[in-house]
Amino acid sequence: MVYTHATVMVREVIDLLKPEAHKKYLDGTLGGGGHSEQILTLSSPEGLVLGLDWDEEAVAATQERLKGFGNRLVTRRANFTEAREILKEIGWHKVDGILLDLGLSSHHIESRERGFSFQVESRLDMRMDRRQSLDACQVVNTFPVSDLERILREYGEEPRARRIALAIYSERKRKRIETTRELADLVTRVAGKGRRGIHPATRTFQAIRIAVNRELDHLAGFLEDAYELLLSKGRMVAISFHSLEDRLVKNAFRKWSRSCICPPKTLICCCGWSQKARLLTSRPLSPSPRETQINPRARSAKLRAAERL
Repeated sequence: MVYTHATVMVREVIDLLKPEAHKKYLDGTLGGGGHSEQILTLSSPEGLVLGLDWDEEAVAATQERLKGFGNRLVTRRANFTEAREILKEIGWHKVDGILLDLGLSSHHIESRERGFSFQVESRLDMRMDRRQSLDACQVVNTFPVSDLERILREYGEEPRARRIALAIYSERKRKRIETTRELADLVTRVAGKGRRGIHPATRTFQAIRIAVNRELDHLAGFLEDAYELLLSKGRMVAISFHSLEDRLVKNAFRKWSRSCICPPKTLICCCGWSQKARLLTSRPLSPSPRETQINPRARSAKLRAAERL
């Protein structure tokens, strides 16, 4: 299957990163390479991009598609949490720009082999990195009810988390829940038809995917000190697709922009913190109406950016 991914908010990303020749950029979520392609094009002739993705199919497809850029594109099959070590390995250490596009690719949604979506019937999987052992089928069929409820409530913000978790437990005692269709049908029976055209299993699938891939843990860990990877005046742009991701990005960027992180009622600053960056977006940017018309999956995207001091 050809690797496909509709690149989101390209113009906004480029306007904020401002690619230039002789500069280095980190694309921490390479995907189909659409953002990296634009960065390489606009930083010609000597701009460099390090592209990371833990999906081997994404890395292989993008290497082939962007091979015309030669050694200006460096790729690794890795999660963005490994960026520090990889930058050190290739001798860059710091970069002029960082991009994270945290969205799920069209390839993952449409692929029968990957088991991410209720839109196609497939075995429950949802692993971004197929080298790991834990998959969605194991989560659904082996996790205790209390863990399932917590995952659905915390990662899916699902108000019917308890009912769905109990229904999963009851069903798997009868037989294993193996496919995306089986899980989606079960959730629909419990939760009803959903509202405003949103499938009732959407939150459940999001929650399980986040749990399988530890997405929020990885993002929170990276954001803790990602500013250290930026050169002075270097910029970071992050595109999130649900409130949990956006909250992590917002809080991290706001912390970076503060000169003190002591509790509000502290009389004398004792935190030892100093401002690391300035905000470039006081509020998140959203895709244009034209973009969402062409690519409806972009409608939930939120973009935030910050610049290293």
